[in-house]
Amino acid sequence: MTFHVLLALAALLAGAVASVVGFGIGSLLTPLLSLRVGTQLAVAAISIPHVFATALRFWRLRAHVDRRVLVSFGVTSAAGGLTGALLHSFANNRALSIAFGIILIFVGVSELTGLARRMRFHGAVAWIAGAISGLFGGLVGNQGGIRSAALLGFDVDKQSFVATATAIGLVVDAARMPVYFATQPREIAHIWVLILIATIGTLVGTLLGVRALHGIPERVFRNIVAAVLLALGVYMTLKGGA
Repeated sequence: MTFHVLLALAALLAGAVASVVGFGIGSLLTPLLSLRVGTQLAVAAISIPHVFATALRFWRLRAHVDRRVLVSFGVTSAAGGLTGALLHSFANNRALSIAFGIILIFVGVSELTGLARRMRFHGAVAWIAGAISGLFGGLVGNQGGIRSAALLGFDVDKQSFVATATAIGLVVDAARMPVYFATQPREIAHIWVLILIATIGTLVGTLLGVRALHGIPERVFRNIVAAVLLALGVYMTLKGGA
C-alpha cells in the first residue's frame, strides 16, 4: 500500500512537471516502478500512463504546435524511437545511462551559461537530433529528457516548446508501444493496478501543470528546463556508474 501511495504522488508530480518542461513522466516514474518490477518491464509499463497524459497535454496545447519543427524533428524521432524499442532488450543500461546523463548535463549547463543560445538547429542537423533523441527514448525509456534537450536548439516560445515536444512524444509512443506490447504482454497485464494508479496520477498532474505553464516568464521557463535537464543528467550518470 505504501508503494501505491508513493507511485500516485510521483505520478501527480510527473504529470505536472511534464506539462511545464515537456518531459518528466518516464524520467520520474520509470526508476520508481523499476524498484518493484525491474527496469525493462517498467519502461514498457510507463509508456501507458505516458501516452494518456501526453495525449491530454497535446489536446490542451494543440494550437501552439510548431509544424516546421514537428516535421523536421518528429519524423526521425519516431524512427529512432522504433529502432531503440527494438534494441531495448539488448541494451547495456549502465553504459546508456552514463552517456545519456553526460549529454543532459552538457545541455543543461550550456543553456544556463548562455552557450546554447549560439547553437540553433536547422536542416539536416534537426533531422539528426530527432533520430538520436528517439533512439535514446526507445532504449532507456527517457526520451522526453533528450528530446527537450534537443528542442532547446530551436527558436520557439515556451508554449510552442511544450506543445511540439508533446506532439513528437505522441509520434514516438505510437512507434515504440506496439513493440513493448508484442514482447511483454503478460507481464504488463499482471501489473495493471500499478499502471492504472500511474495513469490517473499523471492525468491529474497534467491538468495542474498546463495551468502553471501560462504564468511562467519566457526566460525563466528555459532556465527551468535547463535545471531539470541538469538534475536528470546527474542522476542518470550516477545511476549508470553505481
